[in-house]
Amino acid sequence: MMKVKVLSILVLILALCMITQTTMAQRREKVFSTEGWWKPAEPPFSPVVNDDHSITFRVKAPNAKNVLLIFDEWDVLSTPMEKDKHGIWTTTIKPVSPRLYQYLFEIDGVRTIDFANPVVKAGTSVYGSVVEVHGNSVRYDELQNVQHGEIHILKYISTPLKRPREMYVYVPAEYRKTSTRDFPVLYLRHGGGDNESSWVKDGRAAVILDNLIAADKARPMLVVMSNGLTDGSWAGGSTVEGMNTLEEELFIDIIPMIECNYRVAKNKESRAIAGLSMGGGQAYVLGLRNLDKFSYIGQFSAGIMGDGKFSHDKYVPGVMDHPENINQQLQLLWISCGTKDPRYEGHVSFVQDLKKYGVNCEFHDAAYGHEWEFWREQLYEFSQRLFKK
Repeated sequence: MMKVKVLSILVLILALCMITQTTMAQRREKVFSTEGWWKPAEPPFSPVVNDDHSITFRVKAPNAKNVLLIFDEWDVLSTPMEKDKHGIWTTTIKPVSPRLYQYLFEIDGVRTIDFANPVVKAGTSVYGSVVEVHGNSVRYDELQNVQHGEIHILKYISTPLKRPREMYVYVPAEYRKTSTRDFPVLYLRHGGGDNESSWVKDGRAAVILDNLIAADKARPMLVVMSNGLTDGSWAGGSTVEGMNTLEEELFIDIIPMIECNYRVAKNKESRAIAGLSMGGGQAYVLGLRNLDKFSYIGQFSAGIMGDGKFSHDKYVPGVMDHPENINQQLQLLWISCGTKDPRYEGHVSFVQDLKKYGVNCEFHDAAYGHEWEFWREQLYEFSQRLFKK
């Protein structure tokens, strides 16, 4: 019996030794190695901008039955893609003009971003992937070899909303060069599906201002981009109640914070307010409510002016009782809308009504829809008219 027990123990020890040796061998096989690191970067998978400005798109979906490319933001091009033996779907679209484009894939009826491309358009949600086409000449909204300003992100607690908020602040390169000069400020507002970062990320406000200031086409200015949403909905920031809340936040929290932390001029001649879509309506209403605080108003494609039924008495009671006051107080009232935008006809009527009142304004349009390409151009043109001596 003793011999059997000893033999059993020896067998157990032998088995444990074999298991240990096997485990150690496996661990040795998994030792970290840099072998294979040193090789050229692989070509981009998707998207690929070709020399003739055509673009090739690819997506791996081996089990899909139908895949479409949904290209551009407004004049949408829907293109079928073809699958190869590896399950990769591909299409190449015809050459396009140099600019920024948005796109999606539709895989068996489900739309998705391009996960091979980290550049996306995002605001209150993720809308699509972004591809940029460069041309022979450098665009106004393209990074150029000039001095660049800074983007500051400031956090604060909104007094009327009683919750944390952020604002983005563009500070021009010239701000660092002097300690005595006070700078003008443009308060720039975003649209209903966007947020406080959208004018920087999608609108390229900093790039546009850098290029304009370097070319001496615009005065160095700070640009303050705050959040224009109030209740989480697209429409909340366009209601009278929403405007009241945003007006309180602007004058209790935002402007005092800017004027306390930056060297900025504290007079109406050095303040402008502008915005797109929902933010365009906010800029127009808040600007007219506070003619003693702003000298320039820019309204780009605002929805509340888009049906031709905007009521000044509802949003800015009494302002049209003395339209001459608007003309005296404002250096510039800029209104614009793309001709492909459903809001266009309403804007035409809106401007006609202003002129009937005797209000001086400028109306600008171009062959665009409700899209960033138009709003970038509007910022480019509008900012050149600000704070002229």
